Amino acid sequence: MKANKKNQVASTPEQKIQLSGATIQELFSNKSWKTLFLRTDISSLVFYRILFGLLMLYEVSRYLSSEWIYKYWIQPKFHFTYWPFDFLQPLPGNGMYVLFYVMALLSVFIIIGFFYRLSMLLFWLCFSYMFLLEQTRYMNHFYLLTLISFVMIFIPVHTSASVDSKLFKDIKSDTAPVWSLWLMRFMVGVPYFFGGVAKINADWLQGQPLKIWLGRETDFPIIGSLFQYDWMIYFMAYSGMLLDLFIVPALLFKKTRLWGFILIVTFHLMNSQLFNIGVFPWFMIAATSLYFNPGWFRNIVNFVSGNSWKFKASLKDTVDIHTKFSIQEKVVVGLLLFWIILQSVLPLRHFFIPGSAHWTEEGHRYAWHMKLRTKSSKGYYKVVDKKTGQTEIVDPRDYLTKRQYIKVGDRPYLVWQFCQLLKKEYKEKQNRDVAVYANIQSTLNGRKYQQLIDSTVDLTSVPRPIFPASWIVPLKTPLSDQLEKNQNEDDGGE
Repeated sequence: MKANKKNQVASTPEQKIQLSGATIQELFSNKSWKTLFLRTDISSLVFYRILFGLLMLYEVSRYLSSEWIYKYWIQPKFHFTYWPFDFLQPLPGNGMYVLFYVMALLSVFIIIGFFYRLSMLLFWLCFSYMFLLEQTRYMNHFYLLTLISFVMIFIPVHTSASVDSKLFKDIKSDTAPVWSLWLMRFMVGVPYFFGGVAKINADWLQGQPLKIWLGRETDFPIIGSLFQYDWMIYFMAYSGMLLDLFIVPALLFKKTRLWGFILIVTFHLMNSQLFNIGVFPWFMIAATSLYFNPGWFRNIVNFVSGNSWKFKASLKDTVDIHTKFSIQEKVVVGLLLFWIILQSVLPLRHFFIPGSAHWTEEGHRYAWHMKLRTKSSKGYYKVVDKKTGQTEIVDPRDYLTKRQYIKVGDRPYLVWQFCQLLKKEYKEKQNRDVAVYANIQSTLNGRKYQQLIDSTVDLTSVPRPIFPASWIVPLKTPLSDQLEKNQNEDDGGE
């Protein structure tokens, strides 16, 4: 059955709701949640599936072709795992290399849509396992990829232009439920919007840490010479904040969509050159394409190939919103609501925790605080034998890799974890019961160094940090025109 210009199937009086272009107006045209189960052209989702697989294959290949696997998961003596996944450890021997080769193969399966759901599930498990092994490797785009990989397990993007649709004829379809497209749009919009919300803080509004970072990039083509001027710093800070806050509304409406897409592409291309943030810019550009009309990719393919990919819809693609919810539909709506609420509340939790999240790190992660602070730390750990009173000064560099040393020092929850690891180390190798004190000073966004951790508290005697941790010294040092020079830029978009 042929579709009209709006990709709609002719309806009968009994079948009044048919294929949807998935516009905002259509999504909310009926008070019933049944509108989520309208059908829409699947081609844009298929395009995203292919690009997702290609980008994951590229990212995995980067690790396999470098020393990163050894450097981040094999070389370290200690691993800073996530609660409650403390039991996770890197695979022995060449296991981590095998893991990445498996993810590369699964990426290929995702691209071609071969046993897609199983491949997507296994990829998510492998990627999540890799992500959870090391907190010092936390990056916002890795967290985003973990979330989107999970969501994509449930979205039927394998029913068209895939091996699965060739092997299993009964699943072949040119349509997908509207909820699947809008769920992906939501997931893409979350880091944009909450990234903008996170920028509404005193340091960012005063041009920090951009002043530090851009001050190093004065040789950047065309505009680099302008980075030495405060007005340019403020322009970049405020325009970045406004772009994050309003890019999703701009992409949602047809009149502003193209301009919004051009802006976001320019934004990500510039970031890819200015900052070391890996695959993130390219991933977001690909994902942002989901905001275009759902049939745009099919139209391009047909234009280039001479109408070789025809849109075919059938009566099974029609939905009557006047019927009662089935149990399956109720479950889908309930899960969607839970997921949306979770992803909307989690990034806001730092507003309810005393102190600066960029200083205490409490509520900082999973909140899309991307490129918002630069920190550096110095200090030592004091180990005291509880039985003899003997004191030793421990240099963390004797136990940690360079990256771990940089990351652990200015993140209180990692300082606490390192103290637990030291206590365990002394118990296992020397059979000594020790107390561990951290004397750490940090600088945030160019401030003068100040005490970060209460050095009088035995961190092995206090429970895992719960908001707010009393042994974290509140930030009191104001921003200064005389910036500290030894600032470490966080990588990976954290």
